[in-house]
Amino acid sequence: MKTTLIINTSHNIILGVRHKPRLISTIMKNEDIQKLICQCLDFFQENNYTPNRIGVYKTLWKHGIVQYMEAKGLTVYTPEIGAAFTSTCHLNGTVRPQEREKIRSIQVLDDMLNLGHIRKRCFTPVYHRLDGELGLEMEKLVTHITNLRRSATTIGDYRLYLNEFLQHIENSGIHHLSEIAEHHIVSFVLAHPTNKINIVSVLRVLFRFWKEEHILVKDFSKFFETFKVRKTERLPSFYTANEVMQVEQSISRSSRVGKRNYAMVLLASRLGLRASDIAKLQLEDVDWDENHITIKMQKTQKEIRLPLLAEVGNALIDYLKNGRPVSSLKCIFLSSRAPYVGATKACVCAAINTIITNSGVDVNLKHHGPHSLRHSLASAMMQRGASLPTISEALGHKHTDTTMVYLKVDIQSLLKCALPVPMVYDGFYSQRGGAFYV
Repeated sequence: MKTTLIINTSHNIILGVRHKPRLISTIMKNEDIQKLICQCLDFFQENNYTPNRIGVYKTLWKHGIVQYMEAKGLTVYTPEIGAAFTSTCHLNGTVRPQEREKIRSIQVLDDMLNLGHIRKRCFTPVYHRLDGELGLEMEKLVTHITNLRRSATTIGDYRLYLNEFLQHIENSGIHHLSEIAEHHIVSFVLAHPTNKINIVSVLRVLFRFWKEEHILVKDFSKFFETFKVRKTERLPSFYTANEVMQVEQSISRSSRVGKRNYAMVLLASRLGLRASDIAKLQLEDVDWDENHITIKMQKTQKEIRLPLLAEVGNALIDYLKNGRPVSSLKCIFLSSRAPYVGATKACVCAAINTIITNSGVDVNLKHHGPHSLRHSLASAMMQRGASLPTISEALGHKHTDTTMVYLKVDIQSLLKCALPVPMVYDGFYSQRGGAFYV
């Protein structure tokens, strides 16, 4: 593989300050286009791409980048040439569906050239910018919690809610910190469709941080002490035993994906595993001799041992023997398309969501993901008379209090707790001249 040293002596202007010229060395990789294509084809073969898909890429390159380079008398490919070709795939700022595959073929070449392997196609997550005077002050909080080593998920949530709050106050004509008032916070929280409690928590941290860092003069602590968002009562979504059976039987197991999805559904409906635990289930977690599954739950970090039911075990064997692509990965479930990687939580949720939706069961006003199957298992166990500690242990809850939510849907047990209504004597209705009062 050849490399070219590029010397850049241009002036760099950052935040309006002009710096002196400096030498910046970057490495621009390049390779003969035919040799690069052969490297990609070898990668396809090693990673079990289908012959049909390999043929598609060959056609895309032959009538795409190769034809483009031949017309210009070029034989050595660089990312710059790929970018120039990609620009020809745009028509008046839009990309037609047939052109997207050409762009993907260039991404494949760039990956092989720069990384030595081809990444799985994925969507780039949205980055929520915090711009302007207010945004820069919010960015200081994000930097602060990053330095505190908060998780990437927490940092992402903060950035999302702060970005939404920034847009709200700017739409209200606010461009300076001193102009923010309590009613701006109230109107934002009340207008937000979801996660009101989390949003109030983030805003409380934001205004406390601004006060402690002397960024904001006004103190909002008293306001947040009195501003409470009531958590609405929520009933877990669950399906009856017959509906769960209908969901399981609706899955066609004639294909690789069907075998995989069937095993995923049974792990959720029969064992109550969360999507994250299904996705990270390893081959070594299954003890075929003792017939049990031992897994450390991702959410609670609690290790549990579950019985390997016959239906679940047979579904796993069918997928491992007849559906799972050849791979050295230790995780049981893999993506459905090459290059094969371990299934993700999002993959499990999407698969089960689609299965339940297409199964024909009534999903009106109900969640229809893997967690609803988990709720269904808990409800079925409760109806069969299982105790709360037993259900809590099966679901991997840290505390029995977490399992108490399922009491809300155990109607038969709740009826046993109902007290009889005492009879009202006739004189009650005629006292004080018949005037009814409480």
